[in-house]
Amino acid sequence: MRILVVLSLLLACSGIAQAEKLRELASVGGVRQNQLVGYGLVVGLDGSGDQTTQTPFTVQSVINMLNNLGIQVPTGGNLQLKNVAAVTVTAKLPAFARQGQPLDITVSSIGNAKSLRGGTLVMTPLKGADGQIYAMAQGNLVVAGAGASAGGSSTQINQLATGRIPGGATVERVVPNGMNDSEFVQLELLETDFTTASRVVNAINGALGPVASALDGRVVQVRAPQDPNLRVTFLSRLENIDVTPATVGPKVIVNARTGSVVMNQAVTLDSCAISHGNLTITISAINSVSQPAPLSGGKTKAVQNADVQIDADKGPIVRLPKASSLKDVVRALNAVGATPQDLLAILQAMKAAGSLKAELEII
Repeated sequence: MRILVVLSLLLACSGIAQAEKLRELASVGGVRQNQLVGYGLVVGLDGSGDQTTQTPFTVQSVINMLNNLGIQVPTGGNLQLKNVAAVTVTAKLPAFARQGQPLDITVSSIGNAKSLRGGTLVMTPLKGADGQIYAMAQGNLVVAGAGASAGGSSTQINQLATGRIPGGATVERVVPNGMNDSEFVQLELLETDFTTASRVVNAINGALGPVASALDGRVVQVRAPQDPNLRVTFLSRLENIDVTPATVGPKVIVNARTGSVVMNQAVTLDSCAISHGNLTITISAINSVSQPAPLSGGKTKAVQNADVQIDADKGPIVRLPKASSLKDVVRALNAVGATPQDLLAILQAMKAAGSLKAELEII
């Protein structure tokens, strides 16, 4: 079986890193999005809402909503609601968001509602990690899925318990940021690397003068104009500076759940020999009936006998030559003829033996 290897980074055939824009390598400190979450109700469902006997919090939420609207619900009543579903509402608050700005929201059922299709989200406050309300959400859901059921049979396309409302939330509170409070702005590299940080400093100072210095392998401090308008122009020039990042180190990523193997072009192999076999254990249950002798007074009983067999396949010894390019590595691994799951164990053993010259990461 051929091994499917995906290149994590496809550069020039010579393997030399190419220049990238600084905005692709780093972000400006303090310029970030924030996560918002809220709890609400979706109403107007066509009998596909929560089964209130199994989700009592839905009934409680409806009662609280009606009380807030001035409607008193008699205590002790047994509300049977089929057109209401309890949901969580999530959104991303972008950097520099202002009051009145619309946000896209995602609405997901947290009860046992069969579908949110055709529902309307009732006004729901969205809170940040500090517990403050930053947006209000409301609107009609757009659900991409569809489904139908009858007579015990059902069919469904895509997901029915999640929907979106484009522009369904409105920003009510501004998140302060300190980007203009200091004479410096900080660039935070997406990946910690001292070589890349040094090259970023040299590229900035070469283009804008001696304004940048590295604080560590991830943060670069840059002196910027105090005037907000000039600072925006300065950052625009800054993020478009070309920087050649450090060469990526050899790395192999193995997904233990799917058997996928991802490696970059820096992976190399030393000569080694591999012998890999398979151990198969088969357990068979043989059912029989024990019949007592006539006039013995015994009873007929069912007897289960287990047959256990163990087969060990003899794996041939395969010699892998030294490989200095990704193409040679792939060809050598294909020569083993192992399945993707077998390859996980082989790669770990090669790493332990010192033949695999790469960092091995299992996800």
